[in-house]
Amino acid sequence: MNDRPMLEGGALRLRTHSIHIENRELVSITGVKDVGSFNENEVILMTDGGGLSVEGEGLHITKLNLDEGQIIIEGQLIALEYDEAPQQRPGFFSRMFR
Repeated sequence: MNDRPMLEGGALRLRTHSIHIENRELVSITGVKDVGSFNENEVILMTDGGGLSVEGEGLHITKLNLDEGQIIIEGQLIALEYDEAPQQRPGFFSRMFR
């Protein structure tokens, strides 16, 4: 998946990363780049915010659309954990003054 801005209605839109949890039974995540692995106890994702592990019981993916960067996971949620901080691209001045 690329990191380019997406077109929406003819205008450029930068993709954002967000998590919405409903009653510890459903999680909707945006800004998803890839699904590393999944089983009924864990789903490992790569998001715009870094690597993300969703842990629970009876987990299943009810929607996955990598073009839109969205996933919906249902089941009993126990924990969500990021692997690392998102990698930031160096700014203009940091590249200029190496």
